[in-house]
Amino acid sequence: MSHPHPELSAPAELPEGALRVTPLGGLGEVGRNMTVFEYAGRLLIVDCGVLFPEDNQPGVDLILPDWSSIRDRLDAIEALVLTHGHEDHIGATPYLLRERRDIPLVGSKLTLALLGSKLREHRLKETVHHIVKEGERITFGPFELEFVAVNHSIPDALAVAIRTGAGMALHTGDFKMDQLPLDGRITDLRAFARLGEEGVDLFLTDSTNAEVPGFTTAEKKITPAIEQVFRESSQRIIVACFASHVHRVQQILDAAEKYGRKVGYVGRSMVRNMQIASDLGYLNVPPGVIVDAKELADLPPEKQVLVSTGSQGEPMSALSRIANRSHNFVQLAPGDTVLLASSLIPGNENAVYRVINGLARLGANVVHKGNALVHVSGHASAGELLYCYNIVRPRNVMPVHGEVRHLQANGALASQVGIENVVYAEDGFVVDLMDGVAKVVGKVDCGYVFVDGTSVGDITEADLKDRRILGEEGFISVIIVVDSVSGKVSAGPEIHARGNAWDESTFDDIRQPIVDAVNRVIAEGATDTYAMQQAIRRAIGRWVSDTHRRRPMIVPVVIEA
Repeated sequence: MSHPHPELSAPAELPEGALRVTPLGGLGEVGRNMTVFEYAGRLLIVDCGVLFPEDNQPGVDLILPDWSSIRDRLDAIEALVLTHGHEDHIGATPYLLRERRDIPLVGSKLTLALLGSKLREHRLKETVHHIVKEGERITFGPFELEFVAVNHSIPDALAVAIRTGAGMALHTGDFKMDQLPLDGRITDLRAFARLGEEGVDLFLTDSTNAEVPGFTTAEKKITPAIEQVFRESSQRIIVACFASHVHRVQQILDAAEKYGRKVGYVGRSMVRNMQIASDLGYLNVPPGVIVDAKELADLPPEKQVLVSTGSQGEPMSALSRIANRSHNFVQLAPGDTVLLASSLIPGNENAVYRVINGLARLGANVVHKGNALVHVSGHASAGELLYCYNIVRPRNVMPVHGEVRHLQANGALASQVGIENVVYAEDGFVVDLMDGVAKVVGKVDCGYVFVDGTSVGDITEADLKDRRILGEEGFISVIIVVDSVSGKVSAGPEIHARGNAWDESTFDDIRQPIVDAVNRVIAEGATDTYAMQQAIRRAIGRWVSDTHRRRPMIVPVVIEA
């Protein structure tokens, strides 16, 4: 087992005949998945996704993988392979294409269609698409790719086998092994076995559910719970799920047809994605079931079903707006049923419970994963991963897609079945496969890249720290005027505070000490305003800390007159 030392340096040049694998996102967090494969001076990228910000990252819209280590080599990229259409695998692609427009995009029909609508939003036209399907082989430079069907919580997901002169890497993408999938498309274990017979040198496997024992529940098992909601509800039903969960929406449409209800989509991404899925034949819409959401309101409540975004409590989503009564045409009535048909992404629990409480306060009956079997995971549990290791029998395993605890749990499973070389990597770690052995050989810089409004990568951790201080501790500005002739404070200090229960009189005791502090540094020979500003910051900072137990942001302004 290879547990890399944290003090890793930049890797040496790639030896001839070796394959280099560098994860730039997705290892150490669930999101922003991106892995770079390098062979013979050429690059292949698998996935390019986003991570959604947490509460301690105020103002941030999205977090991208950090591809600064390959920025000066973008022309060496042969292709970008997208395993499936979830945001954490495709969402950062437009930002990469801004830097090189003609990178060939490779993926299944649904994946590239979902990506296409995103590229149009970013006004990226004339991109190069290669639609592939399971069983297909395609070559880009020194990389020969073969695609394998895998089952996930979105249709048309693919694993990819990457053959190079250094050996074969098999990347599962996100997958599970539902044996009774709604669309009949199972994870192709026969192909996994065939690739195993040929010899898989490096197996990169989805770790998300590696800590969960047994097998992931089949999607079909939740149909009875959904039907029970439809059977027992005497008023309107609102279903919240991911805008990409085609299988779940299919179950809702089937239940609506069975119980004589009409369905309307709410939320721009839901409307767009379900239209794409329906047009391409991945969503089978029963005749006459779908109506425009605004027309739905004309029907009696017991005939209505709204399918909405917002299952993670996102503040601007349709469900959040319904919960706080700010939606433009959906008003919740007591007795309505809200069905949250998704899991809780770690970190979103508080936001989701806030929405559930808001809905309950309005009199809704809220059905969620905590009180009914209304969602199953899209990822393989420990039992399924053990099967995969025994079927593929890879020479080396590199757990991917998960927090550190997930990666380690997945590696432990590989060790249990007798795989001797498990490579534990995190974002930025560089892994070389040479002579059939994979090992960590170094590390590249790989931080968070924040998208904040129109800026990409301009916001730093220091900026976020400032925002957290502003949000938690408040803000004080201190303005003084210094007479340039006498060299003494001639006016002020004028003190303004925001974010605390303070008024003008709060600062009476500190005004004179601020003046004294500034006059003291002037007397000591300081003539630059920076030294005076530091004197102000120290004087009021110490006083606020001692008197009010607060550490606000302090902005001193010195005006020379």
